[in-house]
Amino acid sequence: MDFGAHPGSNEASATVTGLTITPTAKVEAWVMADDTSVNHTASDHKYFPTLAALTCGTPVGNGFTIYARSVYKLSGVWTVRYVWAD
Repeated sequence: MDFGAHPGSNEASATVTGLTITPTAKVEAWVMADDTSVNHTASDHKYFPTLAALTCGTPVGNGFTIYARSVYKLSGVWTVRYVWAD
């Protein structure tokens, strides 16, 4: 999830493609506390849920979109995980 360079943004989205997923599938996204990214440490990821919320769009064809929204301006790339079930 990329909020862009400083000063960043309150919103970001990431499109997940290359899946075989039905439009009725249920999808979920989250941040793992021990994940890292090129811009953020495991400690940063541990507190991400207090800074931003993640939601997933309805699956279409071969994927879906993950949306992030924060009341704060965040910057850089964060590692986000997802899972789905039909």
